[in-house]
Amino acid sequence: MRKLFLSIAFVLIAQMSMAQEANFKADVLKLISISGADTQIKVIKPQILNMIPEDKKENFSKEFDASIPSLHDKMAKIYMEIYSPEDIKGMLAFYESPVGKKMNEKAGELGQKSLQAGQEWGQELQGIMAKYKDVVPAQNTYSVTKPK
Repeated sequence: MRKLFLSIAFVLIAQMSMAQEANFKADVLKLISISGADTQIKVIKPQILNMIPEDKKENFSKEFDASIPSLHDKMAKIYMEIYSPEDIKGMLAFYESPVGKKMNEKAGELGQKSLQAGQEWGQELQGIMAKYKDVVPAQNTYSVTKPK
């Protein structure tokens, strides 16, 4: 009887733990969505589509979109390793506030402008790097052979 009671208690505890884990993951997935953490995907998709031949864009786009839930699951796992359920609930409260909602609304615009700023900075950086690179003298193109 005691073993039966312990077995039932163990199963109930495991189920409660799994339910808490599922709730935690659901909160994390909600946070990823409302925080704009997945905005870069939306910003990058049109750029990637430009690299795909026109006749294949529709199928690529479908596969791209179908791959996003897998990415969200991977991101959720990372969040769940780093943050506690209480942390996530606090972040959700922020992102559900007026200023959090504004951040989410502006995330796409911010992402685009940040990407452009990064590209401009990269061009400036290339100029700076060019000043500090060693100039390699041209190599001689002739060869010397030993006399026999």
